[in-house]
Amino acid sequence: MSHSQKTKVTNIIIFIVLAIGAIAMIAPLLWMLSTSVKEKQDVFALPPVWIPEVFQFGKYKEIWEAGPLLSGIKNSVIVAVSVTVVGTFTSSVAAFAFAKLRFPHKNKLFLALIASMMIPYPTVMIPQFMMFSKLGWVDTLLPLIVPGLFGNVVMIFFLRQYLLSVPDAIIEAAKIDGSSYFRLYSSITFPLIKPAVAAQLILWFMGIWNDYLAPIIYLNSPETQTLQLVIANFNATYAIQTDYPLIMAASIIALLPVLIIFLIFQKQIIESVAISGVKG
Repeated sequence: MSHSQKTKVTNIIIFIVLAIGAIAMIAPLLWMLSTSVKEKQDVFALPPVWIPEVFQFGKYKEIWEAGPLLSGIKNSVIVAVSVTVVGTFTSSVAAFAFAKLRFPHKNKLFLALIASMMIPYPTVMIPQFMMFSKLGWVDTLLPLIVPGLFGNVVMIFFLRQYLLSVPDAIIEAAKIDGSSYFRLYSSITFPLIKPAVAAQLILWFMGIWNDYLAPIIYLNSPETQTLQLVIANFNATYAIQTDYPLIMAASIIALLPVLIIFLIFQKQIIESVAISGVKG
């Protein structure tokens, strides 16, 4: 067998393996979409009904009356947008300081910051809850928003490593021209790292949007619950009634913002993965 034939066979095998993996990953999403437009009795039909004879879109109207879905979307948007926008600014400023500025014990502080990533969340969950409880923040969105406003350790680490590839000569030349530290950040550094910032912001937004643990700890009343808690309540209430089409319709609505953002900014997300493996 010639080299070209071996290459062709290898590519075919790789394609088949990747196709099987893609089908395995996308099948649950297709089943969720299919279930949302089925009748109840079709959900458990054997053989499985992937494409119903008659599409039922009534559940997409019913979900708005079955629970506080609209308020859940509003609360999730408030938390995700405020945290990612402000937190991305503070994270990028911190990354710039750790990468390009000189101040005492910089490396030790950065090492301590990275070490905090190794602390599992359950160890700080109870003390954090007690602190926010004493502040009167329980059952409000503040415990979900305020900590994130001070930055994300993963984003700081990622942007700092990316900034190390930026030549120091650019920063030094701007200093000689009399640029302030904030001007160094806003006019020189930030434009250089904008693709990396955009990618990290999108990934962070997706993580906050899908977060379930923190909201279930702090939020109790229906009007303060985020979208993921509303979906969980749908599951607890309507799974007993085997009303899975309604649950899946609500899940599709919850998925749409993340899916749209991913489809629009998938280039930046892929670039962020590629950049993370490149050293300057």
